[in-house]
Amino acid sequence: MRLLEPHPPTDTAANRQHWHARLSLGFANDRGTTRLIQRSHVGPLRVQKPLYPEQPSVCHAIVVHPPGGVVGGDQLAIHCTVGDSAHALVTTPGAAKWYRANGHVSRQDLALRVGAGGSLEWLPQETIFYNGADVALDTAIELAADASFITSDILCFGRTASGESFDHGRVSQRLQVRRGGRLVWFEQGALVGGDDGFAGPLGLQGRTVCATLLAVGRPASAACLQALREEASDRFGVTQMKSVLVARYIGDSSQEARRLMHRAWRLLRPVLLDRDAITPRIWQT
Repeated sequence: MRLLEPHPPTDTAANRQHWHARLSLGFANDRGTTRLIQRSHVGPLRVQKPLYPEQPSVCHAIVVHPPGGVVGGDQLAIHCTVGDSAHALVTTPGAAKWYRANGHVSRQDLALRVGAGGSLEWLPQETIFYNGADVALDTAIELAADASFITSDILCFGRTASGESFDHGRVSQRLQVRRGGRLVWFEQGALVGGDDGFAGPLGLQGRTVCATLLAVGRPASAACLQALREEASDRFGVTQMKSVLVARYIGDSSQEARRLMHRAWRLLRPVLLDRDAITPRIWQT
């Protein structure tokens, strides 16, 4: 969900009618080829044509938000279904940007479903919250008992390259994952810019970037875990819990976060999905 204009919106643009945008995607296995069989939208959310940079069984799709940034009061909803034995990789063309609130909460509701033997890689590029943003992110994931899923999330608070800090604003998140009808992962929380929780040991500890990679499926091998943990530091760590693996980063560099998340994905993909890690070309542009 890439920003096309170089600057935040003017007050006039910010006071426009709020966007209420919805996108529904459906992928299905058609005799060994994963096809994008459904794509419907209301408002400014689109998906580019399906791509096959590795093999027909894996469909890559790029979700685009044409306005670029998300203004206070905008409401986005994305629903994605991957059918039985299908495999989809969904990403975005660049960083998502959430602008100041202007007195209104912005929302993104994400609902993902993966059928029996299916796989979904939901890998958006980083998210930047402008100072004063008020954002609610809600993600619900439903997996079949033998489905596989990988996602990563890189959150950047304030435009630090421009000298901006996130000293006011609010970002709340809720994430729940069910596999075979059982809740296997749940977390929720809120970070408020400038308060003690944001800067304290239970928050970001004064850092400006946090990132999480979540992988659900077969447990990672000992060799894979060892390779991941070789990256471990006071800013990056990995935990394996039965069918769920979590890798986290906290620091001040979106580039370092991106490198670590991509490294973790490259190590996990062959183990979890039996596929080599083919880097989407859009990540390199």
